[in-house]
Amino acid sequence: MLGEIGDKWVGRLQQHVAKDLRTNGWSQTEIANMLGSTQSTISRQMQKPPLRLNASADEATIDAWGTELSQALSLLGPDCKVIRQRLIVEFQLSGNNTLRYDKTLTGLNLDAGQEQRALLRRLEWAAGRLDVRRIAHSIPAVGMNIAACNEGASSKSEVAAFPGRITLVEGALRHHETPTFGSSNHLASVLLSVNSIESSKTAIVNIRPPLAQNRVNTSAVAKACEQLGYSFSLSPKAEVDVKEKRFDVLLDEGDFGWEPTLYIVAHNPLELVDRTHQLVSALKEASA
Repeated sequence: MLGEIGDKWVGRLQQHVAKDLRTNGWSQTEIANMLGSTQSTISRQMQKPPLRLNASADEATIDAWGTELSQALSLLGPDCKVIRQRLIVEFQLSGNNTLRYDKTLTGLNLDAGQEQRALLRRLEWAAGRLDVRRIAHSIPAVGMNIAACNEGASSKSEVAAFPGRITLVEGALRHHETPTFGSSNHLASVLLSVNSIESSKTAIVNIRPPLAQNRVNTSAVAKACEQLGYSFSLSPKAEVDVKEKRFDVLLDEGDFGWEPTLYIVAHNPLELVDRTHQLVSALKEASA
């Protein structure tokens, strides 16, 4: 009952609104964004005749509602946003029984905050697992950092990292503040580029690459990666090679006024720490 009728009147309403807005100069993409649909779906809906309902009076009611809605949206413009939706549904059933529901949809994702807090805890724990005895010689002079995001992140505000970086102080790794979202710029940019190609890679760390005669020992990095089965690619000035499909280790060999950096990426912060320990040990052997 509800599924068949509800689906049809929503479909007819969307068709009516889409056609009206298109007549008023809206693009199919703008209409799709407003109706929570896709451009291809809107295109198909506009080419089809209006969905038939079981009663012509119901069709007239939906069409009138669609006209009223499209007129309001045309006045507001395609940049307006739906903040919340309130739905009131009433069923009159046999036996003089009535069911009425008055619900408001806010669009809030109750899991999003939990995922973010969990990610911040994983970053804290990962930083505590770094073995300073193994990585001390690979910590950059300006400090290192660990950044992480959830899959599907698209902006730097969705990437968490340690403000002020992680530094070596009196033989111990220190970070003066807890990790927060939006506190990284450079490292977040590299991670987002990697994640846009290989979505499962959501964590990254920067370390100092091995040097030979005051130059980056690129061959040692390649040898260590081959030994560990890690992919290796060059990343001049932190630009990710979009032709690559897999990312484990990226090397920025540096330039005049640009410090060389070795980036390690992983599926999560804890795996990242293990990969860092493994790579640093392999780099020491490959550079010997």
